[in-house]
Amino acid sequence: MQRKYLEVVTTFSEFIQLFDDDIVSLKALTLIVKPIRIGALYDSNDTNIGQLTLSLYLMTQCQLKLRHSLTSLAETLRYIEVAQRKVPVIMTLEHLTLSLASRKIAMYTKSILQNR
Repeated sequence: MQRKYLEVVTTFSEFIQLFDDDIVSLKALTLIVKPIRIGALYDSNDTNIGQLTLSLYLMTQCQLKLRHSLTSLAETLRYIEVAQRKVPVIMTLEHLTLSLASRKIAMYTKSILQNR
């Protein structure tokens, strides 16, 4: 799926210091599975992440740090599920990021419900 230039954030190694530890770890996993050869063309499926995906991830992070309500987190989880259905399967980094955000919400929700 061809994306417009403004809809993606590039995760080239030069920009990796701008991302948080979780995104860096996901990017490293994609490189372990499919290493980039020196001189080879970058595969945009492995080097780009959509703005929607990155926004959902960052929104999740903010909600968790600000301790939003479970209702708010459930709404974000629904947005993530819709995004997962819309993102093509070949976009590995996007699916990993959406799954990570979903998992973080699930873990936070579980910890809140256990402490009640």
